[in-house]
Amino acid sequence: MRLKGTVYSQVLENDSSISIVTPNNLNSDKPYNVVYLLHGLKGDSASWLDYSMLPAYAMGGNTIYIMPDAGHSFYVDMKQGFRYFTYITEELPEICRNVFNITSERENTAIMGCSMGGYGALRCALMKPEQYGKCAAFSSGCLFIKENMQSITSQGIEEAVKLFGRQLLTDITSAFGSGLEWKPEYELTELAKHVKERGIIPELYLTCGTEDHFHSDHEKFRKVLDEIGIPYDYEEWQANHTFDCFNEALLRAITKFKL
Repeated sequence: MRLKGTVYSQVLENDSSISIVTPNNLNSDKPYNVVYLLHGLKGDSASWLDYSMLPAYAMGGNTIYIMPDAGHSFYVDMKQGFRYFTYITEELPEICRNVFNITSERENTAIMGCSMGGYGALRCALMKPEQYGKCAAFSSGCLFIKENMQSITSQGIEEAVKLFGRQLLTDITSAFGSGLEWKPEYELTELAKHVKERGIIPELYLTCGTEDHFHSDHEKFRKVLDEIGIPYDYEEWQANHTFDCFNEALLRAITKFKL
């Protein structure tokens, strides 16, 4: 079953679009597994429906897929915009549990995403490891956001616009503030250190195409995770930063997590 519509969010103080994919059989008395599936910077709540085979993958399983819209927020509580992190990690699960028979158990709750959504999925899972037992991130951006911020600020506005583009620069400053003040809560490696100390570590699955412009960042990120002692599974294959790659990664993640 495919559902598309809007929900009213008290956190956002606004209607927000949402897409949902369920198995064909919704008669089970047992709660369904749940996956929160996040879109990339240029996408929206319908991206995974429009560009992947998700409905076919979900057809015979026991999982409901929730696809929210988060604009260009990088899945943070924006400095100049909406509180998307709070919406997605706190309000949205409550809304969905009131409508569908989905689990509240972390072992059967996953969060996944591509590109900006990969960063969002990792950040949600590492900030709230007691909530998400599984996390899959495909061709993630912002794996080293402090370096990204320093690159922008060192360039100056006009040079940064030439390097990153005016819209992307606007998106970044809207999410993180015009001064691009770095905080540990934005940095995935800092969050990984924190979950290691807490001893509550989500099951991580990472992918990236070998032709992807984020591939070198993934190699570096994996080395940092190894140094911290965070276990993860990683796969790569010849592919670029496209939905052909994201679709394959989604299928592999569903298979790996037995969803």
